[in-house]
Amino acid sequence: MTETARLKATVYVGGLDNAVSSRTLADAFMPFGEIVDVSLPKPELPSSTDPHRGFGYVEFELPRDAKEAIDNMDQSELYGRVIKVAPAKPQKESNEGLGSKTAIWEQVRATGSLLRSETGVFQGRC
Repeated sequence: MTETARLKATVYVGGLDNAVSSRTLADAFMPFGEIVDVSLPKPELPSSTDPHRGFGYVEFELPRDAKEAIDNMDQSELYGRVIKVAPAKPQKESNEGLGSKTAIWEQVRATGSLLRSETGVFQGRC
């Protein structure tokens, strides 16, 4: 399966309670189709006692199953919390956008998205 096809078959699930496990998430989404993978990203801080970061991803065998899960599970309740279910987005590179380890002016310089005119005024490139 191509990366694009995998992305279309994967849903983001946000607002998860700490009691939710991979097994719980798989059980909740099983009615919508064959599940290929479930992941719950771990907290970035080693000192954190949380089992996950409050969100996860469910990858289905077929994109239509993912759409069915979004249509039926978004704004539903799991372990007493309302969850957000949406199409998964591609992961950003670590050197782009907010949270980047590269200063914004370095990102601009690398991408050339802002140009300085001869008068010293910045002009955005379309």
